[in-house]
Amino acid sequence: MTPVAAGVRGFDVARVRADFPILRRQVRGRPLVYLDNAATTQKPQMVIDAITRYYTESNANVHRGVHELSEVASEAYEGARRKVAAFFNAPRDHQIVFTRNATEGINLVAYAFGRSKVAAGDEVLISAMEHHSNIVPWQLLCEERGARLRVAPIDDRGDLILDELESLLSERTKLLAVTHMSNALGTVNPVEEIVKIAHRRGVPVLLDGSQAAYHMPVDVQALDCDFYVATGHKLYGPTGIGVLYGKEALLDAMPPFLGGGDMISSVTFEKSTWNTLPHKFEAGTPHIEGAICLGVAIDYIQSIGLAPIGEHERDLLDYGTAALSALDGVRLIGTARHKASILSFVVDGAHPHDVGTIVDREGIAIRTGHHCAQPVMERFGVPATARASLAMYNTRDEIDALVQALQRVRAVFG
Repeated sequence: MTPVAAGVRGFDVARVRADFPILRRQVRGRPLVYLDNAATTQKPQMVIDAITRYYTESNANVHRGVHELSEVASEAYEGARRKVAAFFNAPRDHQIVFTRNATEGINLVAYAFGRSKVAAGDEVLISAMEHHSNIVPWQLLCEERGARLRVAPIDDRGDLILDELESLLSERTKLLAVTHMSNALGTVNPVEEIVKIAHRRGVPVLLDGSQAAYHMPVDVQALDCDFYVATGHKLYGPTGIGVLYGKEALLDAMPPFLGGGDMISSVTFEKSTWNTLPHKFEAGTPHIEGAICLGVAIDYIQSIGLAPIGEHERDLLDYGTAALSALDGVRLIGTARHKASILSFVVDGAHPHDVGTIVDREGIAIRTGHHCAQPVMERFGVPATARASLAMYNTRDEIDALVQALQRVRAVFG
């Protein structure tokens, strides 16, 4: 298979692919076709090299160390925070809290913000397209506080019904938590409009940017969201590192999420006081290498540019949508007016797990199951879907390979 540009002038997908060493491997004797990017993206060589370089040249614990290695590691760690803040256009670096992943960021807000704001009879509002990570923490909070979890519905295309969302906002609503982009449907929500709707009612908003952040520019100041979470391993960075942005006044008012080292200002047996932002929320030894290498991954993304990446991925999505729609017995799940890089589908007569197994024999990696979005599956009346998800290094040729593999699936189950 020879990678070809997907019709986007100025975007050299072959050059991009050369930066990702895993794409040169074979699976079951065939070239790897990696279409599972919504689960995690592959890593460019410069990120892999940065992991090795950190451990071979500057491994030391950060903050409070006076020796050179600690100072070098601390500067690299805080330098990564500056890169992340710039990437999301956060007003100040200390509004970026490093977490293990987006899930931890949501749980941090549910615990530290939610417990101080949500009382019996109050409500938390989410949407019907949320990942479990943006459902379960709010369920736990509501159960603990005697509050109610409300759910804004979606239509048959997978679009959020904004009028219904607005009608669910009330004086009892203490937070709106909604995904920027659905991992199961690809729907890109009109989050700037959603934030304005919520703020007119005085309701703060958390946006889950796990899927959106590696496909499109995110400007937290323009969005005016109160919290934004993202995860590093989808931003072409390492696993185990995530990002929480919060408005400064909210973060300042929130109590710590975890207790331990580095999040304190002073400790006695009688009383402890807390460190300044963001360290108040970063107890214990952090994922130093993960943060540093997330910064390197951001450097890589910006060297290519989110605008050309987005244009390339839109071309692939349009191409893939047309190709899969033309297949007899294949039905797309999620056809929102504004969506990105996700093709979820079912094949008549075949369980999605069987679909995934058969295409894997052709060296093609897709995801099958409920995608940690079981309410979405219930909404569309399916137990699961197969999901092909796209990234900057994918090609039209790879979509053609998926289509050929699905024709084999139809030959087996048709």
